[in-house]
Amino acid sequence: MDTHHPLFTERLARLDAALRTLPDKPEETSTSALQALWHLAGGQPLSIEAATRQPLPELNAAQLLRLDELTAQRLSGTPLAHLTGRQHFMGLELLAGPQALIPRQETELLARTALTLLKQVASTAGERPVKVIDVCTGSGNLAVALAHGEPRAQVFAADLSEDAVALAQANAVHLGLQGRVQCRSGDLLAPFDDPDFHGQVDLLVCNPPYISSGKLDTMPTEIVGFEPRLAFDGGPFGVRILQRLMREAPRYLRPAGWLVFEVGLGQGPAVMQWLNKAGHYDVVESALDAEGQPRAILARHKEAIA
Repeated sequence: MDTHHPLFTERLARLDAALRTLPDKPEETSTSALQALWHLAGGQPLSIEAATRQPLPELNAAQLLRLDELTAQRLSGTPLAHLTGRQHFMGLELLAGPQALIPRQETELLARTALTLLKQVASTAGERPVKVIDVCTGSGNLAVALAHGEPRAQVFAADLSEDAVALAQANAVHLGLQGRVQCRSGDLLAPFDDPDFHGQVDLLVCNPPYISSGKLDTMPTEIVGFEPRLAFDGGPFGVRILQRLMREAPRYLRPAGWLVFEVGLGQGPAVMQWLNKAGHYDVVESALDAEGQPRAILARHKEAIA
């Protein structure tokens, strides 16, 4: 079956009239959403990217009824990734759910930047394993993407939410990376506060909450009504976790180790200024999005731990 079949086009017309997609999930259109729901009704949970690459299965009457039920749930606001249980990130088909933030395409800028640095570090690390920490890991998307992209990486991930940690570990198992991705529960870097990590980390990455608390009530219900508030709330000014991360990171980084993290729109210049003034880093740079805005910050640690 293809997308020109009457059974598909009739349902697509209904979605076109009622579905309101969000700019932070540009991969979702009425057509791609229906394709993903169609595969799900047929018994195959797929992300949008995977669903749009496969032919549509024939659905029987019961499956068509299930498709219409799923469509109603999507139109009521349930995120598509919560229905399918899948989300695509950095070429990987991840498990997704309400336990953690749904990985966004915009975070691939952070992932690509971090992976480039990780490969550079690995090329000069000799025989030793390359140690990575990912805090505020959520679904583990950054952790598994880095482990998948650099076979020498040993990745340690953590999140304050035990539900998120369980999902992150499930993603490591799902992708066969459980031997190199270990997930812990705890507050930011606290799970790694021991000599095995002090001054031993080559790359520290984070996609922190960076939206100010006062703005959360103005966000779409599809986001704040279904995804965990903990993943968004960055405090009164949106930088509470960022400030802690920047203060605490030097204790863990090797000399020439890298701190890489995502920032919200407009936060980049102030964050870079703070890092330059802190005196712990000899390189502070940003990675720009398609609109030329700094959305990932990278800083190289210059000094050994005291």
